[in-house]
Amino acid sequence: MLKVYTAQNSICTQKVFLTLTEKGLEWESEYIDLFKNEQYRPDYLELNPKGVVPTLIHEGRAVIESTLICEYIDQVYPAPALTPASPFERARMRIWSKHIDEGVFEATREISFSAMFRDKMRSMSEEHRNGRFDNIGDPGRRARFISTYEEGEESIYVAQGIFAFEKMFREMELDLAPNRDWLVGHYSLADINVTPFVARLEYLGLWTSGWRRGH
Repeated sequence: MLKVYTAQNSICTQKVFLTLTEKGLEWESEYIDLFKNEQYRPDYLELNPKGVVPTLIHEGRAVIESTLICEYIDQVYPAPALTPASPFERARMRIWSKHIDEGVFEATREISFSAMFRDKMRSMSEEHRNGRFDNIGDPGRRARFISTYEEGEESIYVAQGIFAFEKMFREMELDLAPNRDWLVGHYSLADINVTPFVARLEYLGLWTSGWRRGH
């Protein structure tokens, strides 16, 4: 049985669940409570040294990083194929993965935090809250976290996040025109990578009500 470590509202895990569902696979989930710092448990860090979700367990081995997990599942369970047969189309699919991993993921984290999780952080004790900040090893990520906590939607990182989505949507319009249903010809990991991030905007009410700042 496949096992997926996930957390509540984990967008990256949603990518994995979409891939597993498309393959018709069964799996079991174990939830990691990020607000209780369970991602830093020694047993979990042995599986995922970065202390993030998701983590996939297959045949007793851990696979980490959601984009790589989705590609792994597609290779181990090849039907139905979620990767284009053409090398050129595969490269285009991976460009969309890079869009998410190198910009839109952080954008979504900052927008989501300022809109949903900031109030929850405020309700924590100062010791617990500082513990969360201290456990973030990457200085850049820590700076983003603190900025969105202290400044909310006025944080420069939220503005940068909005720009990242604007850029992605412009490129989506080009790839979907004229009259294309999918980003690289047929439903693939490109669409799976993008879907949860667009869905998060809708969940936050930013997709249907005008998601740009000031609209």
